[in-house]
Amino acid sequence: MSRRGWLLFAAMSVLWGIPYLLIKVAVDELSPPTLVFLRCALGALVLLPYALARGHLGPLRGSLAPLVGFTLLELTIPWLLLADAERRLSSSVTGLLVAAVPLVAAVVSRLAGEQDRLDPARLFGLLVGLGGVGVLLGLDLRGDIGAAVEVGIVVLGYGTAPVLASRRLSHVSGIGVTAAALTLTSLVYLPFAAVNLPAHVPSTTVLLSVAVLALACTVVAFLVFFALIREVGPNRALVITFVNPAVAVALGVALLHEPFTLGTAIGFPLILGGCLLATRRSMTRTPAVAEP
Repeated sequence: MSRRGWLLFAAMSVLWGIPYLLIKVAVDELSPPTLVFLRCALGALVLLPYALARGHLGPLRGSLAPLVGFTLLELTIPWLLLADAERRLSSSVTGLLVAAVPLVAAVVSRLAGEQDRLDPARLFGLLVGLGGVGVLLGLDLRGDIGAAVEVGIVVLGYGTAPVLASRRLSHVSGIGVTAAALTLTSLVYLPFAAVNLPAHVPSTTVLLSVAVLALACTVVAFLVFFALIREVGPNRALVITFVNPAVAVALGVALLHEPFTLGTAIGFPLILGGCLLATRRSMTRTPAVAEP
C-alpha cells in the first residue's frame, strides 16, 4: 500500500472507530430513528449546499438506482440497526463484530466479477481476522442474540455497498454521493424522528456526541473513505474494519468502563494480524469511486 493509502487508512481507522462510543452514549437519551435522522440531517446541512454549488450532484441524475442501493446498504439500514443493537451490546463488542466486513466484501466482489484478486496470503489474513471475530462471539457475546443478528445485517450492508459504489458510481465524486445519501436517509427518518422526540432536551454530552458523529464520523469520514477506495480498491479499503475495533475497544474500556475480556484479549491479536496479511499488495486493482 502507498504512503497516501496508509495515511487514509489510519484516518479511517480512527474516524470509523469512534462512532461505536458515540452511538452508545447517544442512545441513552435518543431513540435509534431520532439519532440516525440527526446524524444525517446535520451532515446533509453541512455538505449539501457545497455539493449543489459545485455541481457534484449533476452526474447522479442517471444513477438513481445505484445511489438508492448504496444509501440503503451503507446508511439507512445499518445505522438504524447499529443504534438499536448498541442498546443491548457494548460499544467494544459491536465494533469487533463489524470486523467481518472485509470477508463479505471479498465474496461479493468475486460474485460481481471484480478484478481485485485475493491471493492466498490475503485470503488467509481475512480468515484469521474472521477467526478473531469467532473467538469474540464464543467467549464474550452476552445478552440479546437479536442484537448480534442486527450487527450481522450491518456487516452484510457494509460489505456490499462499497463494491456497488465502485462498479456503478465511479463517475460521481464522493462529495456528491455522500451529500445525496445523507439527504435521502434524513428524509426517510424525518417522520419517525418526529414521533420519537425526547421528552426533554438531551444532555450536553449527547448533543456533542451527535455533532461529532455527524461532522467528523460522517461528513469527513465518507470523503476520506471514497479517497481510500480510489487509492486501494473497495476490498482493501474495507480492511479498516480490522483496525476500527482497536479504537472501539480502547474507547469503550477507557471512557465507558467496559470490561477488557478474555475474548477481546484473544480476538484482538487475531483481528490485527489478519489486517496485516489482508493488506498485502495484490497483482491487480479494482476500479474505484472517483476521488472527491
